[in-house]
Amino acid sequence: MRGYDGDAYEVIVIGGGPAGLSVGLNLVRARRRVLILDSNRPRHSATLISHGFITRDGVSPLELRALGREEFAGYPTAEFHQGLVTTITPGAAADSATATGGAPLFTVTSRGVRGSADRTVTAPVVVLTHGLAETLPALPSIRAYYGTALHSCLACDLFEKSDQPLALIGESADLAERALLVSQVTDDLIVFTNDAPDAVTAAEEAALAARGIAVERRPIDDLEGDRSGLTGVRLADGTVVPRTGGFVRPTWTVPDAHLAELTGLERDADGHLVVDALGATSVPGLYAAGDLTPPGPQQLIVAAGAGARTAAAVARRLLGPL
Repeated sequence: MRGYDGDAYEVIVIGGGPAGLSVGLNLVRARRRVLILDSNRPRHSATLISHGFITRDGVSPLELRALGREEFAGYPTAEFHQGLVTTITPGAAADSATATGGAPLFTVTSRGVRGSADRTVTAPVVVLTHGLAETLPALPSIRAYYGTALHSCLACDLFEKSDQPLALIGESADLAERALLVSQVTDDLIVFTNDAPDAVTAAEEAALAARGIAVERRPIDDLEGDRSGLTGVRLADGTVVPRTGGFVRPTWTVPDAHLAELTGLERDADGHLVVDALGATSVPGLYAAGDLTPPGPQQLIVAAGAGARTAAAVARRLLGPL
């Protein structure tokens, strides 16, 4: 490991979801000393079952993460630590023995969670895989149904909602496209725009109507339900529209308080971290994979694949020029 020990690592991975675990696993298999820092705050914590991950269809996301940590930790150069990263500071260019090509030697600080210690660690390469923060539509009871009756990932949960009267709730300009995807599994779909004027255009509403998809533009007061689960969407005028399940379109943002010192970090119009085909950001030595890169939220298996691809690029970088 070329002299790396103590709090000095070859790679620090920030985020222990499918993308981060995939990065870590592939790099420790290349005999690199890798630290994964994870805050134990997964965006999908409300999701009971995940789908679409080959050989793991129907597994709990928490179980998937636990299996990944176990596999990663089975290698002698692996370390997993629970901590919330607070700063990432690039230092002066280091020599090629510690940072290939003279890239900055990053210092990463983290605050311990669940009884873990605070840490200050260094590495020539940092890989960001900490995903996105999710803000749900502002309805008082939405958390009571999120992860059971209501979901945000169409690829993950669409099949399980087959043939039900469904709602699609959101205020963003991609609602019509999402409604088209939801219509694959039901003939009874209503799009609720919660009085957002630009969520669905008149042309889109006409096109959806031609497919039997209704658009409800009146503001929403809240959701209703009983012991069986969700029963309807209550509008501000008191009208209750019966629904048993559906999908919401959250607002997703990249948590970035710890990225303040990374000057020159390029982002797209939605705030995602811009990367090249191998996961390299605009900051030398800094890589990113998973949901925080364009186009945003991805299936677990897609995030894991991106992590594996980025790991290969990092492993090659650490070898230096031929």
